[in-house]
Amino acid sequence: MALSRAITRNLTKQVSSKFSWSSLLHSHATSFGFKEVHEEEKSKMVGNVFSSVASNYDLMNDLMSAGLHRLWKDRLVSNLHPFLGMKHLDVAGGTGDIAFRVLETINSVNRRAMQDFVADHFENDTQIYVCDINPNMLNVGKKRAVERGLGEDRALIWVEGDAEALSFGDDSMDGYTIAFGIRNVTHIEKVLAEAYRVLKRGGRFLCLELSHVELPVVKQLYDYYSFSVIPAIGEIVAGDRDSYQYLVESIRRFPSQDAFARLIADAGFQKVEYENLVGGVVAIHSGLKL
Repeated sequence: MALSRAITRNLTKQVSSKFSWSSLLHSHATSFGFKEVHEEEKSKMVGNVFSSVASNYDLMNDLMSAGLHRLWKDRLVSNLHPFLGMKHLDVAGGTGDIAFRVLETINSVNRRAMQDFVADHFENDTQIYVCDINPNMLNVGKKRAVERGLGEDRALIWVEGDAEALSFGDDSMDGYTIAFGIRNVTHIEKVLAEAYRVLKRGGRFLCLELSHVELPVVKQLYDYYSFSVIPAIGEIVAGDRDSYQYLVESIRRFPSQDAFARLIADAGFQKVEYENLVGGVVAIHSGLKL
């Protein structure tokens, strides 16, 4: 009970001191964690966060999730059902985590399913686009691709771009994924509208995102870990407490699972559903463009 009261006091203090609910009525205001900022400032501030964390991104993900983020990403790609010749777009995926998994799954299926003669005469026109607004994150991904022996793989295409205004054509992609990225954008609705626009009919939208825990006991422990442990790890390992404080706060400002599902449906997607992992610590939302 003492832990619960201490967490509640801490969260209440942070919310009241850093965020004003009435500020949402201002047409040019948005949230950066618990802070209120102008819309035009947010993208720059988020960019600074990810430029700061890029070099330690993989290590910090392993430490913060005890390596579970790897299983969550495997689950996301499994739900995507990649196939040979697929045109896929991974947004906010600069480090390549999702793109590599998609490509490796396709290559594995190709090896199992095709005889040598067929493979020799079948043009593999698979294209996996990795789109990220932050060049530092893309550089990390390109370096990792080289380390994996994928540096010259023509199926991987790296694009610096904004999730809210994609450069890809209408009805051009078979699949769209975004992992741990959509909560950092300024306008979620614009991102979803762009995802719908670029997908072909029958294309699948998948989003992996840190979400909301409802089970009281788990929520208390999760809140304590988030606000007390994660920023401390960021300070010790990456020398950057503020960026990880923002990342924790941004989770609390993200819509609930049901609210986010409604936003996806409002964008035009059908068969919208979500799967909670680890009690809602993360959720995978999906939808189809029919």
